[in-house]
Amino acid sequence: MEIDLPRLVIAAPASGSGKSIIATGLMAALADSQTVQGFKVGPDYIDPMYHSAATKRASRNLDTWMTSPQQVKTIFGDAVSGADIAIIEGVMGLFDGHSSDSESGSTADTESGSTADTESGSTAEVAKLLHAPVILVVDVAKMARSAGAVALGYRDFDPDLNLVGVICNRVASNAHAHWVKTAIEGIGLPVLGCIPRREELTIPERHLGLYTAVEREAEVQTFLQHASDIVSRYINLDKLNTIARQTQTLTIETRAHDGPQETFVRIAIARDEAFCFYYQDNLDRLEAAGAEIIPFSPLHDEGLPADIDGVYLGGGYPELYAQKLSQNQNLRQSLGAAHQKEMPIFAECGGLMVLTESITNLEGEMHSMYGVIPGRLKMQSRLRMGYRQITARRDSILLKRGEQTRGHEFHYSDWVEQTDDLSHAYEINSRRGEGTRLEGFAQGNLLASYVHLHFCAHPYLAKNFVQACARWRSLDVKPI
Repeated sequence: MEIDLPRLVIAAPASGSGKSIIATGLMAALADSQTVQGFKVGPDYIDPMYHSAATKRASRNLDTWMTSPQQVKTIFGDAVSGADIAIIEGVMGLFDGHSSDSESGSTADTESGSTADTESGSTAEVAKLLHAPVILVVDVAKMARSAGAVALGYRDFDPDLNLVGVICNRVASNAHAHWVKTAIEGIGLPVLGCIPRREELTIPERHLGLYTAVEREAEVQTFLQHASDIVSRYINLDKLNTIARQTQTLTIETRAHDGPQETFVRIAIARDEAFCFYYQDNLDRLEAAGAEIIPFSPLHDEGLPADIDGVYLGGGYPELYAQKLSQNQNLRQSLGAAHQKEMPIFAECGGLMVLTESITNLEGEMHSMYGVIPGRLKMQSRLRMGYRQITARRDSILLKRGEQTRGHEFHYSDWVEQTDDLSHAYEINSRRGEGTRLEGFAQGNLLASYVHLHFCAHPYLAKNFVQACARWRSLDVKPI
């Protein structure tokens, strides 16, 4: 398939430059007159939620480390069907990827089992893969003429990258805008806009990161309107649209859709304020493999949905809602009954947390959880984060023993008081030569892990889950 769709990558020299706000505002502004498809480079879950709210289309992750470059192109090609333009928000700094995932001097853990090339997983790699022009968002709050040197360095660092313009962010005054614009355009790059510092355009943060769009649902539309208004006022959208159309034709091998399998299953997926971290492509893969997705809320529903064959407990912030989750005794009993009858259950990160015996927050308050797997969760102030290459230690509902796949880990909790004979799911190898560590829990039809998996990283993850649900359904052990 050949694609000539207009497209742009919104990148930055570093995290915190304002690219997320500008990219989301740009999507919202363009969505007034066009059908916009949003994307996020890397494993992030929160930014795509804001993209989806702005465009009214599910945003997708493009990650060349967790999935192959060919898979990234296929994800892009499938997602842009029916769209007029694609806006791709970058990750970290423009050239930062797998090899520079950690923050120097921090406690972030960036273990992985493979050595990747220097640009794997970076915004630059995705931009080149998709032949997409790049707009650089530069925070100029503490510079003037030096902005020209920054733009020059980023333009010339990789001659294969098509860096076509700059947006200056956090501009102090008209005079300041003139200084930075003159410096940048002096090296041959157009300045597409100068955005003043606006406090109302910040997304609130906490120690866990940004607040999700699900948690701020009442405020999100106001935020998007502000972002759209600012972008429309201070960015030359006509010029930006023209640049987006100056792209090479992209040849993509489309995904082979097998259609639903002969055995159809229903999988309940936890979706609410506490559980909202899902890759849209994971859900699509499950549907393509023959699953009907049935959403439910561990916070608000009194039990699992009726007539289901499996449960998917995704990531999120269950620690922030631990008391309410603990009080939902009916759901605890419903999930416990499903586990007792060996219904397939896949839990990642937040899902793992609620399946343990308890969660203790930073204030030392302990809340009992579902008690399906041994051990307790204790919140910490340090972050464990990074890409993971995993090897299955035993057969599970997703992988056979010895099989490998890739994922991402991001959590502020430790899993403590595990039993000595815990049935660990995975081995994770350190790229720093520190040996392996054991992770997760796999026993029967239950698989729980801190590692978020992207189902496009392995050809059979979704199919294996659906087939496990189909086998369980054939046993006719209902009702729960």
